Amino acid sequence: MTKELLSSQRSPLLPDRHPQRDLFVCDIVDAVPKGDISSMENPVFTLSTKPDMRTRRYERGENWIQVAPSRAGLATVHDRDVLIYCISQCMAALNDGQQVQRRMRFKAYDLLVATNRQTSGRGYELLKDALRRLQGTQIETNLRQGGKEYFKVFGLIDSAEIVKETRDGRMLDVEVTLSDWVFDAIENNHVLTLNRQYFKLRKPLERRLYEIARKHCGAQSAWKVGIKLLRDKCGSSSTLKEFRRLLGKIIEDDAEHDHMPDYAFVIEGDIVVVRPKEETRPTALPFLPSSLRLDPETHEEARRLAPGWDMHHLEGEWRSWVLEKGIAVKNPDKHFLSFCKKRGGYQR
Repeated sequence: MTKELLSSQRSPLLPDRHPQRDLFVCDIVDAVPKGDISSMENPVFTLSTKPDMRTRRYERGENWIQVAPSRAGLATVHDRDVLIYCISQCMAALNDGQQVQRRMRFKAYDLLVATNRQTSGRGYELLKDALRRLQGTQIETNLRQGGKEYFKVFGLIDSAEIVKETRDGRMLDVEVTLSDWVFDAIENNHVLTLNRQYFKLRKPLERRLYEIARKHCGAQSAWKVGIKLLRDKCGSSSTLKEFRRLLGKIIEDDAEHDHMPDYAFVIEGDIVVVRPKEETRPTALPFLPSSLRLDPETHEEARRLAPGWDMHHLEGEWRSWVLEKGIAVKNPDKHFLSFCKKRGGYQR
């Protein structure tokens, strides 16, 4: 069988490496996956699967972000799994009324299972490499996060320590100290829920495209972006022609396998149109009257009133309720905030 035929038959998804999880760790590994909004919007992580030693700078309007590697290279899209796991555990703890701290300890095995990684010796070595890159990657930016404006250099994590290690080299306990950048996102609920299938996406570009769609499209009926801007937001170093080809291949694979979670992509000339897939689109949105449009800043106040909730999900519920009951809404922003206040914090 030829290499080309094997490639065409291979699923675009990674296998489910842990279909039957240990019931003892289910509550830990099944915490709702969440990512911080700023690194979903900006190209913090490299798409390369080989050591990336380039310093990259991304500018958008007055905002800019510069990412520099350590000797181990830039943190990769797959390294981001560690941050997603840490953020998810912290948000789950907050929703249970617990306090969280920048320094957190967890079982390496739990992280590997939760993020669909190998639990072999190779899996633990890859986790060590990810911790090195996360600690070494340096970011300088003036982006705002959690009501603060940063103009300094910092790492994605401040430190990482293997607390216990078995004789065969496998980690047991890992202790990570999150950076202010990440912890501020947690404290201010500046996070979004991710589809668990994210961890089964093979290609770094597929993961990055999903993050961008989740941030910018959300529950809207559609979001349009120029293909050049999308390439830049992905952090891709490809030419426009090559990026279009790569995106086209992902769209083609998705048409055949339906492997991309939540969102579908279409190329229309030099524009990429992103739409929620039917099964994830709130039923009320296609019939949404313009009188129910919310001010973009309303979500910030809503997050304070209803901590832990996915605002797009909560907004969809509110719209469906208003339309189903035929409620006359004079001030949609005030009405939505009242809805969020009554809903309160998310109870896991």
